[in-house]
Amino acid sequence: MNIPKNKFKEALLKNDHQKGLWTTLASSYSTEALAGAGFDWMLLDMEHSPNEMDTVLSQLQVLAGFEVNPVVRPLWNDTLLIKRLLDIGVQTILLPYVQNAQEAENAVIAMRYPPRGVRGVSTVTRATHFGRVKDYMSCCEQELCLLVQIETQAALDHLEAIAAVDGVHGVFIGPADLSASLGYPGQQDHPFVIKVIEEAIKRIRACGKGAGILTGDKNLAKRYIQAGTTFTAVGVDAALLARAAEALAREF
Repeated sequence: MNIPKNKFKEALLKNDHQKGLWTTLASSYSTEALAGAGFDWMLLDMEHSPNEMDTVLSQLQVLAGFEVNPVVRPLWNDTLLIKRLLDIGVQTILLPYVQNAQEAENAVIAMRYPPRGVRGVSTVTRATHFGRVKDYMSCCEQELCLLVQIETQAALDHLEAIAAVDGVHGVFIGPADLSASLGYPGQQDHPFVIKVIEEAIKRIRACGKGAGILTGDKNLAKRYIQAGTTFTAVGVDAALLARAAEALAREF
């Protein structure tokens, strides 16, 4: 049996734009309802969501039946958590709050087996199809994708060094935390914040890495895509549900 191809990583390396949906409802049922909507990737969030390892696993199992690529954001850049996510079959990880090149390097090491890294070895995991992928340890790295999230002024100051780390495939801009760090909390649409983000997108692309962002503002999403993002999350499941429900209630 062969290891599954990481189509998200393949498109990222080709600079093919991919539209995504942020999922926070921590439910395989709602994830299944959204999986066939037509998005290229879906982010399963563990940082600002009640998702745990078992709920992420159930959502991965659901998404395996659809032509949409799962990306998982753990709650922190933690070696043990990264190991567990990789073992349950996660191939693309988005790590929050990466501040400098050393933190990015630590993440890369956590993604790799010895002697190149520190990932623990287990031969009977979901990632190995329970031992059926015989050469998993030698071939898995080519299908694993690491995205790092910058969301502070300090991270912006180290952007080129972070992007230059071997094993980092994309850099994701967190606009909510970044706007707060810049002195504009809750103002992701402030002209200064937008200017900084557009400059950051260009800097990431100049480093030869994929650039990503999340925004529920359609106009901003289109603007950032034009500025050069290659993976853009254009909505959040909980927000879509809440706003649609409010609109329906107002209508009646």
